[in-house]
Amino acid sequence: MDNVHESMASGITGTTSKPVSAASGQKKATRGWLTKLSQIVPPLMAFIVLIGGWELIVTWIGTPTYVLPKPSDIYLAASDNFSSLMASAWKTVWESIYGFAISVVLGVSGAIFLGLSKTIEKSIYPYAVILQTIPIVAIAPIIVIWFGAGMNSIVIIAFLIGFFPMLSNTLIGLNSTEQNMKNLFTLYNASRLQTMWRLRIPAALPFIAAGMKISCTLAVIGAIVGEYVAGIGGGEGGLGYAITVAATRLQTPYLFACGLSASLLGVAFFLLINAFSKWLLSSWHESEMKVDN
Repeated sequence: MDNVHESMASGITGTTSKPVSAASGQKKATRGWLTKLSQIVPPLMAFIVLIGGWELIVTWIGTPTYVLPKPSDIYLAASDNFSSLMASAWKTVWESIYGFAISVVLGVSGAIFLGLSKTIEKSIYPYAVILQTIPIVAIAPIIVIWFGAGMNSIVIIAFLIGFFPMLSNTLIGLNSTEQNMKNLFTLYNASRLQTMWRLRIPAALPFIAAGMKISCTLAVIGAIVGEYVAGIGGGEGGLGYAITVAATRLQTPYLFACGLSASLLGVAFFLLINAFSKWLLSSWHESEMKVDN
């Protein structure tokens, strides 16, 4: 009888534990959805209010389209010139990718070279700072003279704008390595290259990821600035060239459409690099690890 009662009790507790766990899982899922909605709804409502207010106010005031177009005018201009807009956007995308990739490679490599010796860092780094303070618009014509108008000059301008954040952030990360760990590597007679490869570069990865987030958006800006100076016409011009043409022709709605497209490119680049950063750091670094409440 005791065994029967025990089995009945265990059966009762077993049957009641499942609904409890299911209910708790459902509560967690509901809480997760509510959290996501609380993050999405406020900016979505602000966007609707902004666009709706813009449409209503411009319609009510009667501002000419060439001065300030309505959101509906911008949408029509983008849809009417969709193929040209996409061709210009893709051109800018590739220019930005090339410039960003070169800035990452040379920026990280340059920081590693400077990080190998304090003497080299103190000798060369000030000139990198000086180069960064020169306005890119001032040296863009020189780049065009040296490399010619078109893709090469635009990529170089995009690279120059995105280079310094990569160099600076990587160098800060290399110099922020914990001193006790460096002492441990010295104790085991590790060479400078071994210490750099096995300790300092892994420790600098969060800083490298932060530099990439900055550099990727600056590369888009650099590509568009380069297209202002070194852009080419016809069907091969990027968003910067399209903005220049739209401004000269007073095609203000299409001008807004090109500007918004450039902004969306920058946001897309940032989201991709942010996702890469989470993938790279989420398993070991506190900045991207999920914290259980």
